Amino acid sequence: MASTSVVAIGRTLPGDTPAASGARAVLRRVHDGPLRGRRLYPQGVMVTPAPASPGGPVQELSRGRRLGILLICCFALLMVTLDVTIVNVALPSIQHDLHAPVSGLQWVIDAYSIVLASLLMLSGSTADRLGRKRTFTIGLVLFSLGSLLCSVAPDLPLLVLFRMVQAVGGTMLTPIAMSIITNTFTDPRERAQAIGLWGAVTGVSMALGPVIGGVLVNAVGWRSIFWVNVPVGVVALILTVRFIPESRASHARRPDLVGQALVIVLLASLTYGIIEAPNAGFGSPEILSMFVLAATALAGLLFYEPRRRDPLLDLRFFRSVPFTSATVIAVAIFAGMGGFLFMNTLYLQDSRHLSALHAGLDTIPAAAMTMILAPISGWVVSRRGSRIPMVLSGVGLLLASIMLSRITGTTSFTWLFGAYVVFGVGYGVANAPISNNAVSGMPRAQAGVAAAIASTSRQVGQALGVAISGAIVAGSTAGSALARGLPAATHPAWWVLAGCGALILVMGFVSTSPWATRTARRTAEELNPEGIEAAEMTGALRSGGRRHVAEAEGPPG
Repeated sequence: MASTSVVAIGRTLPGDTPAASGARAVLRRVHDGPLRGRRLYPQGVMVTPAPASPGGPVQELSRGRRLGILLICCFALLMVTLDVTIVNVALPSIQHDLHAPVSGLQWVIDAYSIVLASLLMLSGSTADRLGRKRTFTIGLVLFSLGSLLCSVAPDLPLLVLFRMVQAVGGTMLTPIAMSIITNTFTDPRERAQAIGLWGAVTGVSMALGPVIGGVLVNAVGWRSIFWVNVPVGVVALILTVRFIPESRASHARRPDLVGQALVIVLLASLTYGIIEAPNAGFGSPEILSMFVLAATALAGLLFYEPRRRDPLLDLRFFRSVPFTSATVIAVAIFAGMGGFLFMNTLYLQDSRHLSALHAGLDTIPAAAMTMILAPISGWVVSRRGSRIPMVLSGVGLLLASIMLSRITGTTSFTWLFGAYVVFGVGYGVANAPISNNAVSGMPRAQAGVAAAIASTSRQVGQALGVAISGAIVAGSTAGSALARGLPAATHPAWWVLAGCGALILVMGFVSTSPWATRTARRTAEELNPEGIEAAEMTGALRSGGRRHVAEAEGPPG
């Protein structure tokens, strides 16, 4: 067995150690028994081909080095998510300075989200092929450069264009950081905890973003909000070059330019149709043609991708119910987050006439809950499975949206505080189960693609949340002052987000059922016919101990 390494209890053992020899003795005793042909054995021992390394023999990283890599990835995520929260706080100032309509504000947010959603999968597969560290480094440079350009944009169209430059860099950061974490933390429990801590950065950005953005907007102006990304980007770049090892997939995937073009057309035309419909009319030829174009692009993806050897979007992933549910839940919870930030910012500053800083301080309860609960959610997923966090996420978004559907121009801040806390609970526990279910059971060679699909779902959700909520608000306030009509105009949009919460609640139960776990195992076997090392499902998909894993495996023999 010289060509293999041994994975025992989630830990890789070099081929020439006594521990590995003992593990092989266990394997020899079961090799001809009823578990012949299985890769995962009751003793927790699994044989896999030794992973390829571009730099020579594989060396296990020390715990300190792994934590350092996690810190660098958190820096990158902080830069991307901090930008989102800061820009939302600055929207009223941008609206006043650049004379932007509500649809213009939507494009400031959604141009960024659309580019992210369109290119994330391409960036993930490119990183798997060319090197994750190299791609990550390029992303840091592009994102920092785009931030500088945004800070000097003279008008709305150029600001939107420079936001797209930012987004191109962002596509090389978030999913690749997740891929780096997945390949660095190979133990399922340790990986779930790392993902939880990584997700806590979103809470930090939600807490710091509104406050930092409010201070900068009040003291200097909205252009200064883009300066924050530059020092963070420089620090992350230096640390990346120094500490992160290069890694890539052993089996390179060819670029799928046709699939990439279809994804861009689908997302751009759908979002354009939703945003511009209140102005042009849903029945106008312009809007109808956008929706027809989106439907055509979707049909093209469904027809073309299964017939390609290395598709941009491997539709076989979606045969796994946990993976599919993670995708749906990501769209729903981030639609809630996008709609929440967009409508709440306009409500507090335009309707309640708060300063940018005061509005940012009022949203800290949601950010604080996210920051506290994200690592706890990762801990729960690593020990109890995904069901509890997913169900809690659905309940949080559902209740918070119902509470906010009753706001008026004089709603007490106590009521708002309670709604923000409940929303923070729902959003804070969502990221760990989404990320874990997306990569668990998938071949490590496709870890970048799987993580990119999950990240794409987040950005699609955010873009749709902003587009739909903005379209509802713009349509309801047509012909009336925005400040006077906005509270009532948001009520239908909050009910839409409540529906997203109900969907998450249902999917939380469906995705953690024994049937769902069996689909995950079958999908992993189909994607992994050569026995390439895969991310373990144990602990990631179960909802109550090892019962579901045992049922997924079936009876011996």
